[in-house]
Amino acid sequence: MKLLRFGPPGRERPGILDAAGVIRDASSLVTDWAGEALSPAGLDRIRAVDPAGLPAVPPGVRLGPPVAGTRNFVAIGLNYADHAAETGAPIPKEPIVFLKSLNAIAGPDDDIVLPPGSVKTDWEAELAFCVGTRAKNVPEERAMEHIAGFLICNDVSEREWQTERGGTWDKGKGADGYGPLGPWLVTPDEVPDPQDLAIRCEVDGEVMQDGSTRTMIFGVAHLLSYVSRFITLHPGDIVTTGTPPGVGLGKKPQPIYLRPGNVVRVSITGLGVQTQRVVQG
Repeated sequence: MKLLRFGPPGRERPGILDAAGVIRDASSLVTDWAGEALSPAGLDRIRAVDPAGLPAVPPGVRLGPPVAGTRNFVAIGLNYADHAAETGAPIPKEPIVFLKSLNAIAGPDDDIVLPPGSVKTDWEAELAFCVGTRAKNVPEERAMEHIAGFLICNDVSEREWQTERGGTWDKGKGADGYGPLGPWLVTPDEVPDPQDLAIRCEVDGEVMQDGSTRTMIFGVAHLLSYVSRFITLHPGDIVTTGTPPGVGLGKKPQPIYLRPGNVVRVSITGLGVQTQRVVQG
């Protein structure tokens, strides 16, 4: 299934994308894509319903982040060996874990608003997963049982604030809207192998990233298990798993950063496309 949320910011309603690509209003079935609705039993109840019987949503509606009730927005750094190389960083021996602000969560096509003073905002196309059931100290062999689905994340990053201003990475990662999610949450039955997905990012039509989850250092199951040792994960929590090479920071002969007017397009096999316009805040 492809689950989504539609409507104005803060007033989104749950929806389902049917086989014909029509958005169906699922408000009669579930209050929101959050909590128990994301559990295996909750998703099975929705799966048993024919979406063709649900009201169609008019085309062109805004899509919001596809899940609600997120408590933790966890990110993994330098999880592709070739990306680590382009940034000059050593390959990590364990996953690098940091948190993005919940204020960073945005719809897939919402504008990227550059904060005042930002001069080095960068793109990072990433595979993310959503937690469906509480996960604490989960063994790796049981990790996939806790995943409600997969989705795209653009881990937008202000590089000066991330690496040149002291402290941790968080202040370069947490600006409002710096974590667009979606367009859909795709349930695991439609993602046979999350470690074999093409990831692509274009800026103004130019391909910047063209990678694959095959080159992850730490795979999805390992990441959920690892993070759950340190942070209890709850339904609706998001873990974004790192980016392949091609970020602006690594461009030669000099880095390239986002400017007002740029259009960023991120896609992952089977998970859809998100498109953001860059504007000055």
